[in-house]
Amino acid sequence: MKRSKKDRQHLLQQTIEDMPFITDEELAKRFGVSIQTIRLDRMELGIPELRQRIKSVATFQWNEKVKALSIDEVIGEIIDLELDNRAISILDIGHEHVFSRNKIARGHHLFAQANSLAVAVIDDELALTAGAEIKFTRQVSEGERVVAKAKVLSTNRKDRTSVQVESYVDSEKVFSGLFEMFRSNEQKGD
Repeated sequence: MKRSKKDRQHLLQQTIEDMPFITDEELAKRFGVSIQTIRLDRMELGIPELRQRIKSVATFQWNEKVKALSIDEVIGEIIDLELDNRAISILDIGHEHVFSRNKIARGHHLFAQANSLAVAVIDDELALTAGAEIKFTRQVSEGERVVAKAKVLSTNRKDRTSVQVESYVDSEKVFSGLFEMFRSNEQKGD
């Protein structure tokens, strides 16, 4: 059933409010219209593009929470953060992240996303990577979105924290890492 423009725009606005990280492509499929129609609808409604929505949410929500580095130093965009517990970031692989000859992402970008997320999840002014065991499980190509999920596993000693990071494209794991993070001893309550 074809919706009127007004109905479509109302549902579009509601959908983006509920799922701010949905892409124009996903919206076009959902509403059965072209990507261009979605973009025009967003422009009319004053809704920014996905990258701008992510940046806006990330800057607003996480700038005050991330302690060990500036939000601008995080590789990817943080979309969820609970200090000393878990964090999620997304990285859209663009032409600047890939080898020009085969359009495959360079590994250091996937590592940097995971490592900076492991630093960001630490509730301390000083968090440094002391060691890491990493594994790349599949190549990532230009145009794919990498979702990295960090989980604090344990605080081994007063100054060390283990953080597991797994990165996915859709539901397929592309990277995993176990990071041993050094943190200062100046924690609240110590």
